[in-house]
Amino acid sequence: MEMRHPVIIGVTGGSGSGKTTVSREIFDHLKGESVVMIQQDSYYKAQDNISVAQRRQKNYDHPDAFDMALLANDLRKLVQREAIEEPIYDYKVSTRAKETRHVEPADVIIVEGVLLFVDQEVRDLLDIKVYVDTDDDLRFIRRLQRDMSERARTSESVITQYLETVKPMHHQFVEPTKRYADVILPEGGENKIGINMLEARIREILADAQH
Repeated sequence: MEMRHPVIIGVTGGSGSGKTTVSREIFDHLKGESVVMIQQDSYYKAQDNISVAQRRQKNYDHPDAFDMALLANDLRKLVQREAIEEPIYDYKVSTRAKETRHVEPADVIIVEGVLLFVDQEVRDLLDIKVYVDTDDDLRFIRRLQRDMSERARTSESVITQYLETVKPMHHQFVEPTKRYADVILPEGGENKIGINMLEARIREILADAQH
């Protein structure tokens, strides 16, 4: 039987929109299928050549913070049924860890990230593009809670970063990419109907590929 072409699903949305939750929900719904998940955050550029203090000053909400060429290259490899070594990003020191994550090819590849649709090379590789659309206030509250609990940040540093880079970068780069979406999913992980519809569509594509 001819090897089926993998389906790549791109899930984007603002910071705190619930895109990771949506991606994990789709991933969990497709248990039993051949499925892997890739995170754009893994592809922050390596910064071993500058000090930790200098790394802290970088704008991580700008497209230039990511190695999109490497992400595109890895996605092409997965489409060609080749395994990849996904980078692992160490948030404590703001650069890549020495270790990588070995990812085997799969029939369904879920990619999620805040600036996923900005780069045309990556965008063109995505078969289904999902934009998770969530109210700004709710996104900020979620980010504040996450950064304080998971990344040992102070509320003051999170608020400053949000006002100086996260919010302006969202309106400059993230929100305009909504026009590329095949599906706009309001309310993120709370939208069970939307997630179920996505799962059904993915299963249809997989079934068609088997015939």
